[in-house]
Amino acid sequence: MSDKKLLELPNVREADERVYARLENGVVECRLCERRCKIKRGSLGYCKTRKNVEGKLFTLVFGDVGLFMDVNPIEKKPFFHFFPGSITLTAGTWSCNFPCLWCQNWHMSKTPPKPEKACYVSPEEFIELTLKNGCEGTSFSFNEPTLLFEYSCEVFRLARRKNLYNTYVSNGYMSKEALKILIEEGLDAINIDVKGDEDFVKKYCNADLRKIWRNVKIAKEHGVHVELTTLLIPGKNDSEDSLKNIAKTIKRIDETIPWHVTRYHPAYKALESGFPSIPTPVERLERAYEIAKEVGLKYVYVGNVWGSKYENTFCHSCGKLVVKRFGFDVLEVNLDEKNKCKHCGEEIPIVGKAKVSKVSEYWL
Repeated sequence: MSDKKLLELPNVREADERVYARLENGVVECRLCERRCKIKRGSLGYCKTRKNVEGKLFTLVFGDVGLFMDVNPIEKKPFFHFFPGSITLTAGTWSCNFPCLWCQNWHMSKTPPKPEKACYVSPEEFIELTLKNGCEGTSFSFNEPTLLFEYSCEVFRLARRKNLYNTYVSNGYMSKEALKILIEEGLDAINIDVKGDEDFVKKYCNADLRKIWRNVKIAKEHGVHVELTTLLIPGKNDSEDSLKNIAKTIKRIDETIPWHVTRYHPAYKALESGFPSIPTPVERLERAYEIAKEVGLKYVYVGNVWGSKYENTFCHSCGKLVVKRFGFDVLEVNLDEKNKCKHCGEEIPIVGKAKVSKVSEYWL
């Protein structure tokens, strides 16, 4: 496709000038994520969703979300301390800026976009669908949502006008400039994947973990609700030292940040790359929970193990059950109108009103 025809597509838009720079000889620097790709004329960046056309940077996936949209319970993200029991319209698109070998959504994240075949949904249509489906907010997930930066910013602004919340489920590798803009535009909550310790992230993601921790701090400092997730891969990122270091880093930022340690299942190129052929043993996940609690984290959850007692929320003061869950279902809420524990009166760090919501019958 010629560049002229490419630029006529609704899903091809010039990138936000706040997150790219024009350099010499027609080269542009993408400043959306910490890869900070320098892209020559006619070339794509690392994620393959951004192209240099005649010295300007264009996103190829603006609104290309129609194939990857779903109404999800917020617990699926996972968010356990943000509007528990609510549902959200979730969307993703093609490709990713991380090369993870175990990706569960590889059919999206490992496929570059084909702009001429985009399934375009305008920001206005997205909000209409959010309201039509009875959702309380928006979520960008499935692949790395930062690639939908310009689109999500427009959706966020529209959502705010309708009193909808906005969330990201991200690897946390966006530039600090991009993160601050997302926050200004209306990002309310973010779940960031902490994939392992520094060595693991460098080896398997070709990324700098310190920049991810920096973004966790920035989000917290700017009032964004933050939860963290680590997929525990046996023999790869689940050593006691690694888990302890992650827990200590979380505690230094805020001991009340919820940390989800979730069960790995082999996918994509995991097996051919020497990754385990079996899911993470439950006892390993529970040991991670114990380590985090020993370090002093207030809220730790075991994920992808439905029926575990560690998917429930317990008051950090009296230890009694305040939110009972089974998978995506919220079965019981023991909080008052101010999110205080009904047993002892301690305030629980939950955003929004928690409500009972048995949604599994719709999403299973």
